[in-house]
Amino acid sequence: MAKIMIVEDEAVIRQLIGEELTKWNFDVFATTDFNEVFADFEREVPQLILLDINLPVYDGYYWCQKIREVSKVPIVFISSRNTNMDQIMAMNMGADDYITKPFEVDVLVAKINALLRRSYNYAEGGETMTHNGITLNLDNSSMEIGEEVIDLSKNEYRLLYILMKQHGKILSREKLLRALWDDERFVDDNTLTVNINRLRRKIEQAGIHEYIQTKVGQGYIVP
Repeated sequence: MAKIMIVEDEAVIRQLIGEELTKWNFDVFATTDFNEVFADFEREVPQLILLDINLPVYDGYYWCQKIREVSKVPIVFISSRNTNMDQIMAMNMGADDYITKPFEVDVLVAKINALLRRSYNYAEGGETMTHNGITLNLDNSSMEIGEEVIDLSKNEYRLLYILMKQHGKILSREKLLRALWDDERFVDDNTLTVNINRLRRKIEQAGIHEYIQTKVGQGYIVP
């Protein structure tokens, strides 16, 4: 499990990023004392840093340069500043990537995984996850059953990832909804059923039956 350090002074954004990355099974640490960014980095030893530019005390460029004096850890700038000069400065300071706010979480996760693979030959414990005849490719959101490679939608991939990761455990509908959407209160409960059924159909068409089982009144399980 890779540790991601978030350096973002807007509490709401910091929390949202942290929650999303936790859903994807990253170990997340968020700096809250912006006098202590470098000290936090030395203590926590993250595998990747998400760094805003506009910060109290010193800006992100300063901290990037400071960290680059002692480490080659991947650094991704996340900022609402979108000029070419900002991006050029970030890269000149040693950043590995630059994402402009607002952004899609899936894009952020894809960039994080790519950087981790490139830097550490690492991808959430490996590039694939295998269980009972199904291999899930973590880097391209597809599954393999026998010789067949099957593309998955974003939600199908995340459902299968969660169910495989916690195989043997019953996962409630509420837990799965929270894992897929930020606030399940605004999602029609039928949406989860539709995604589960589509995923089941793809698995069954490839020759594996009853891989995802329903526990009435409890949720779903991959035995």
